[in-house]
Amino acid sequence: MSQTLSSPPGSADGAGGPGGDDVVAELRRRGVADVDDSTLARALYSTDASLYRVPPRVVVRPRHRDELLAVLDASRATGVPVTMRGAGTSIAGNAVGPGIVVDTARHLDRVLSIDAEAGTAVVEPGTVHATLQRAALAQGLRFGPDPSTHPRCTIGGMIGNNACGSRALGYGRTADNVVGLDVAFGTGEVWTGGGPSAVADALAAITDASLSHVRTEFGRFTRQVSGYSFEHLLPENGRRLERFLAGSEGTLGVVLGATVRLVPDEPVRQMLVLGYPSMVEAADAVPAILAAARTPGGPDAHGSPSGSPLVACEGLDARIVDLVRARGSVPDLPRGGGWLFVELTDPGLVTPVLAAADALEHRLVTDARESAALWRIREDGAGLAARSLDRQALSGWEDAAVPPERLGAWLRDFDELLVGHDLQGVPYGHFGDGCVHVRIDFDFSDRDSDPDAGRRRFRDFLTACAHKLREHGGSLSGEHGDGRARSELLSVMYDEESLRLFGAAKAVCDPDDLLNPGVLVDPDPFDAHLRPARPRHEPRTVLRLLHDEGSLGAAVHRCTGVGKCVAPQTAASTGVMCPSWQATRDEKDSTRGRARVLQEALDGELVQGLGDPAVAEALDLCLACKGCASDCPTGVDMATYKAEALHQRHDGEGATERRPRSHLTLGRLPMWARLAAPLAPVLNRSLRLRPLARLAKATAGIDQRRSIPGFAPRTLRRDAATARLRDVSAADAPDVWVWADSFTDHFLPGSGRAAIEVLEAAGLRVRVIDEQACCGLTWITTGQLTRAREIAARTAATLAAYVATGTPVVGLEPSCLATLRSDLVELSDDPRAQQVADGVLTFAELATRLDLPLPDLAGVEIVAQPHCHQHAVLGWDVDQALLERAGARVTRVAGCCGLAGNFGMEKGHYDVSVAVAETHLLPAVRAQPDAVVLADGMSCRVQLDDLAGVPTMHLAELWASRLGR
Repeated sequence: MSQTLSSPPGSADGAGGPGGDDVVAELRRRGVADVDDSTLARALYSTDASLYRVPPRVVVRPRHRDELLAVLDASRATGVPVTMRGAGTSIAGNAVGPGIVVDTARHLDRVLSIDAEAGTAVVEPGTVHATLQRAALAQGLRFGPDPSTHPRCTIGGMIGNNACGSRALGYGRTADNVVGLDVAFGTGEVWTGGGPSAVADALAAITDASLSHVRTEFGRFTRQVSGYSFEHLLPENGRRLERFLAGSEGTLGVVLGATVRLVPDEPVRQMLVLGYPSMVEAADAVPAILAAARTPGGPDAHGSPSGSPLVACEGLDARIVDLVRARGSVPDLPRGGGWLFVELTDPGLVTPVLAAADALEHRLVTDARESAALWRIREDGAGLAARSLDRQALSGWEDAAVPPERLGAWLRDFDELLVGHDLQGVPYGHFGDGCVHVRIDFDFSDRDSDPDAGRRRFRDFLTACAHKLREHGGSLSGEHGDGRARSELLSVMYDEESLRLFGAAKAVCDPDDLLNPGVLVDPDPFDAHLRPARPRHEPRTVLRLLHDEGSLGAAVHRCTGVGKCVAPQTAASTGVMCPSWQATRDEKDSTRGRARVLQEALDGELVQGLGDPAVAEALDLCLACKGCASDCPTGVDMATYKAEALHQRHDGEGATERRPRSHLTLGRLPMWARLAAPLAPVLNRSLRLRPLARLAKATAGIDQRRSIPGFAPRTLRRDAATARLRDVSAADAPDVWVWADSFTDHFLPGSGRAAIEVLEAAGLRVRVIDEQACCGLTWITTGQLTRAREIAARTAATLAAYVATGTPVVGLEPSCLATLRSDLVELSDDPRAQQVADGVLTFAELATRLDLPLPDLAGVEIVAQPHCHQHAVLGWDVDQALLERAGARVTRVAGCCGLAGNFGMEKGHYDVSVAVAETHLLPAVRAQPDAVVLADGMSCRVQLDDLAGVPTMHLAELWASRLGR
């Protein structure tokens, strides 16, 4: 059915109503609550995952359907356009606009119902794909399309660009899986799928007037998704308006809700990995593989493909795999420079597919964990490809598709185009569908002092690609939509009659051009609204930023917007990024959001430099956990950028603000701990008195709900010095040096004593380094980088002398050890800093290297909370392997504990700190009340003591407690 919403008096057709500047007031007058026109919000939503930057006038997060309709009503009344955002992962610039940007993912995110018998689900537009998938899998079903962004993309966004994903061969595109839509058109008509509609009637008439043209020019192959898909409006195809709207990129109507089909989840999946000399040879093999796996199949009850036993045929370039291999382990792959990942649900097809594939080598992967690890590499392809070349590789020409039989020829021509324009690209993608994703190292520099040279090179290349693609009968977009990146080029792909049909559809559905203007019909030039090629402001940094040649601007532009940081974590997650977003679900608290604000501060116009309040607000809830440094596919290290931004804000050339008190107290904790050491027992007793504790917390900037960790009555170094006086043999050269970091020395010396006990029980001579050697962590996290650099230089010189002897040096506190491995070399160009970074070991690494006898942990249940810095920099796999070899049953907690050093202690952060702990850590501890809780990091141990009151152990303490058993 349909209905038409009336506009307010005096505002028919958007004329005579209030001006665009009053859009915020009009939205609020209509009861829309979450309306934000702040500088921060406009910066956060000014870009998506594309090359384009269009700051909105206002950001709206509707709480329910009526508010979404009110937004559209306000748009018609004021003439201010509307752009729907989804998850903000658009690579074509579909999700940025100059007026009202609507984010449905915040509130309109529910799976309303699942009908297992009918095989359908009803969802709100902001429902995340993974949320729907979890609900469907619980009933043995699945939503077929699964883009690489499935942990965070929304169903509404998938409908907007007709997303497909890796398994479209088996399950079809999003358009094939939409059963019904509730849509609000730009005219004000609201249509609930299947009912009468003036818009539907008009579109049918347009189609009927050009039947022969539509039948020959549209739907020629499955990935022809550029423009509007008129084939769905043909009478023989059932005039499926809901399918026609899929892929219209929010230019014709706004999705209010959707009914989508679900299919049985296949119980058997086998993955063939096929190796080829290059991606071109892999592409050549695709038609034969498709033919070998093809089985008869007709449409299902919804008129959708019934599914193929060949579920996926994905291409992956060796350069992407090499990036992952440099960070850690990669499952064994067959010989080759490019691979096809072929997923089958019929084991009987393995032999014929192999016979047709003509691969150099192959592997049949049947282990689910190994298969998942390979698929993760493919899913991270966009982010990894961006860092795979000497120059940052970018989107732009990203999504072209050709009939699969033309794929090899197209890739050869495409390679020639790259070479001819002095560019490089890394192809990968949905080869079984003929769809190629690629990131290209576009050069936007101003050669010969010509500020438009890079833009012209970009235009020349994309135009040449479009003309060559037409020769292959291809589509500019194979699943991501045309957006701002390719809409202008539709005139190359389509003839005048097709373009006329597009304009006629737009005129029927959105006559006032208020829905995502500048896209598809009457498009903006594809080289308009490009992000700046280089920062307008480039501060002189203290940190060396080695991975970006000292440029903070280049560093923050590592973020390409793919949004892995805004994927809700599950119990099965292995990452940390981004803890504060997991707690607040606010874009400003994501790694991506912070990167966007920093980008805007350095090269935009909204945020005025690093001293702007918007920067402070965006960075405030960053825990400096470093999770993004390992979990972000493009290698964003927000902890490092935050440290530099804090330095610039408080101490840099353009310093704008005095440091908060907590920087002077918590940020210099090792210094205060050394001064307090002689008085530790007295101070501990004093701080147990409530009035003194309250005063101390207020003075230090600590939240009153926090406890103050007690100082160790005897430090580790003092104990070691006493032991040397008693033991004349201590003068002998030791077998192991123990580095007493500030936290182990002054707060938790028990872990150091336990490590010594374990090592001595193995017959080793152990000595504690008695020289002061602080890593400078607390100065770094609070941005006191000038002092941190001095500390780093001294520590590098001190510890290098011990490392150079060849005697193993072990550290016990993971955050301090991670600082030596990463920040030390960012602060100091002394070669000894790298020597120290390479030479100091974790306790687990030392035990593995020395092959220490394992304790008997048979039957011991362990809940382990790896410190975030250990996860990101050091890795925890060695620890887990040791525990499992010793017989323990290990539950590894995903995510962050939430304390993160000074962050969780500071006034104003307590609630978020607790919310982060509640995402994974506290539920895991409650679920296994009798388990040993393992936490090496002081922050994790303090958090667990404060919030759960459970005892915790360091790995060395657990090991020592089992000696002799």
